[in-house]
Amino acid sequence: MSTTPPADSSASPASPGSSASPLHLAVALDGTGWHPASWRERVARPRELFTAGYWADLVAEAERGLLDFVTIEDGLGLQSSHLLDPDERTDQVRGRLDAVLIASRVAPLTSHIGLVPTVVATHTEPFHISKAIATLDHVSGGRAGLRVRISVRPDEADHFGRRHVPRPDLTADLSAQPLVTDLFDEAADHVEVVRRLWDSWEDDAEIRDVATGRFVDRDKLHYIDFEGRFFSVKGPSITPRPPQGQPLVTALAHRTVPYRLVARQADVGYVTPHDTGQARAIVAEIRAEQRAAGRADEPLHIFGDLVVLLDETRAAAEDRLARLDDLAGTPYTSDARVFAGTPAQLADLVQDLQSAGLTGFRLRPAVTGHDLPAVSRLLVPELQRRGAFRHAYEADTLRGLLGLARPANRYAAA
Repeated sequence: MSTTPPADSSASPASPGSSASPLHLAVALDGTGWHPASWRERVARPRELFTAGYWADLVAEAERGLLDFVTIEDGLGLQSSHLLDPDERTDQVRGRLDAVLIASRVAPLTSHIGLVPTVVATHTEPFHISKAIATLDHVSGGRAGLRVRISVRPDEADHFGRRHVPRPDLTADLSAQPLVTDLFDEAADHVEVVRRLWDSWEDDAEIRDVATGRFVDRDKLHYIDFEGRFFSVKGPSITPRPPQGQPLVTALAHRTVPYRLVARQADVGYVTPHDTGQARAIVAEIRAEQRAAGRADEPLHIFGDLVVLLDETRAAAEDRLARLDDLAGTPYTSDARVFAGTPAQLADLVQDLQSAGLTGFRLRPAVTGHDLPAVSRLLVPELQRRGAFRHAYEADTLRGLLGLARPANRYAAA
């Protein structure tokens, strides 16, 4: 266990895009893996998928590899092979546990790795999310974050019955349609409310003085009085300020409109370049949006997403992908680049992509039971041999691991 003080108590902000920046690694956990046939693999443990022990084992494996954090996928409708509609398939994993609750259950069993569950801003009140992630940050001792996403699925809206989500046009650029633009603007306001609620308690608001009978200093709890197009929230929160001050906010982005959400509100953005040139162009666009949002001086990490199949040889990895495709009945496609090869070849790729300005990578294991241990036990040692990855955790908080300073409270008196 590291004895280094949490880096967010004294660290200078990271310098995303600098060639001297350390390489950061995360893994995205989704069921038994990102390939739809992954549950049929011998190592998949599908009968344990809805148990706490299954998820605890996965996060422990990621922490064994000294990874910065894990993200945990979630949604408000059953998984589907269709973008907008549920399907009737029974040959793929359907059903999830709640990502925030998984993270809270796993937190006391881990020591350093960050825990970043997915939350759907479209149908979830920011007050609830602020309280849940603040609680996760307290439970984990400062290792919480969230991945914010939107939902355009009409069937998910029907689960709540409070709003109508018209069906977008799939023949046009989805992210540029007014409905989707509005949902991303709403998500940006959602995060802003969450961030203000995290600050609504000053750090020393809790007195806990038994002798005087004063538990809290009411003058250090603040109304946020947020009034916007999508939300009207008075505050304050009912949960004291998180240990990190501001837990990590992350988002996946594919085009200009979601790039703006990353630039306005995120600490980490996940992007999906398929080569170095595309990575360089995406980074440049996000940095331009960051300047336009007035955040040019703030650290913002940009992680590349990769679906990974790792084996001793490229041929073995490609054969495994072909076998999984046969089981699924169709070739696997993804928004992210699908990599099938050896850990050394993956190390070559991430270092090449890092040269385009990416500061880290979020790896999506095709078969979690196979490819997650390959990341932690084979890829990480290969990167360590190259001097490209840590040999021990340097900090005890997620912000610290990423070189992000602990923010001052916006409501505290100077």
